[in-house]
Amino acid sequence: MEFNQYLVLASFAALLIGMSKGGLPLVGMMSVPVLSLVMSPVKAAVLLLPLFVISDAVGIWLYRKHYSLINLKILVPAGIAGVLFGWLTAAIISELTIKFLIGLVGVSFCLQTWFKRGQTEAPKAASWPKGVFWGGVAGFTSFIAHAGGPPFQIFVLPQKLSKAEFAGTATILFAIINLAKIGPYQNLSPYGEADFWNIAVLVPFAFLGTFLGAYLTRRIADAWFFKLVQTGLFILSSKLIWDALQFQ
Repeated sequence: MEFNQYLVLASFAALLIGMSKGGLPLVGMMSVPVLSLVMSPVKAAVLLLPLFVISDAVGIWLYRKHYSLINLKILVPAGIAGVLFGWLTAAIISELTIKFLIGLVGVSFCLQTWFKRGQTEAPKAASWPKGVFWGGVAGFTSFIAHAGGPPFQIFVLPQKLSKAEFAGTATILFAIINLAKIGPYQNLSPYGEADFWNIAVLVPFAFLGTFLGAYLTRRIADAWFFKLVQTGLFILSSKLIWDALQFQ
């Protein structure tokens, strides 16, 4: 029964990861919380990383012509620096503290956006100082709990990119960040033979999720796409705050 529960939850987590790489970046954040129902969050994050990396390859192919180059130039180096910072401070900073801060920032951003609804704002240009900061935060939070989505959204959403550019930029950025996480994760929690067998079983679900995410991204109108992104950000950010407070 316990194994069956793990298999169902792990398969669902893999599907979510694939969907995030197919153009729905926020749903990938749910993968670690889902698998954490049957194992520690740290173990869940380590186990799921190879699925993120494998799904990244498909996601990059799907969005190889749709991305914002200026955002990648800003966010990629900052994101890698954030991963390195997360590695160096992994034994010092509480995961619950990180969850709370990520959730607080995400909820604040959504409320600010919704209260401004009805006001017409011109798209904002990509800012290097803000991008370096939020890119670093995205890399750091991605390292801690595969939760780099909210910082990325906070920086990119005000630019009002097209739906395809938004999805492609997120996919490429986190593909590079995930590659940067492989060495540190192996150092902190080495993979065993059983882990690789578990990962192999889940790969088909990740691939399926990637194409499902791309299909849904193409089918959803731009206005609804960003409404869903913001709603998802608010729900997940609220859950992160709740989880952190529950264990204080």
